[in-house]
Amino acid sequence: MTEANRPLSASELALAKWMLKNGAPEASAFLDQLEQAEVTPWRCPCGCASINFQIKGRSPAPPGVHVIGDFVCGPEDSPFGAFIFESGGMLGGIEVYSMAVDAPSVLPAPPLRTFG
Repeated sequence: MTEANRPLSASELALAKWMLKNGAPEASAFLDQLEQAEVTPWRCPCGCASINFQIKGRSPAPPGVHVIGDFVCGPEDSPFGAFIFESGGMLGGIEVYSMAVDAPSVLPAPPLRTFG
């Protein structure tokens, strides 16, 4: 653990676990890594609630994003998106993004709607 990393909050852990269990078929393989995940101090410059993970005892995930669960959140008339991703076999984080409204400054709570 780097000094600046922190444990996932209960709501972050619940969301990530739900996303991995309800994402692409390969997503559930990352549940073991989630148990060792910490949140890095990185913050998105746009102010959204996206977070990056680092797995205890391992180097950070390499650059790149492979989405393993993509979901629609929020009300039908002002949705936003959220996805969980990996890179190089390492769980990378949760990204929220705008659709009809700005990306949220707090992470959504499960359940979410499957994208597409």
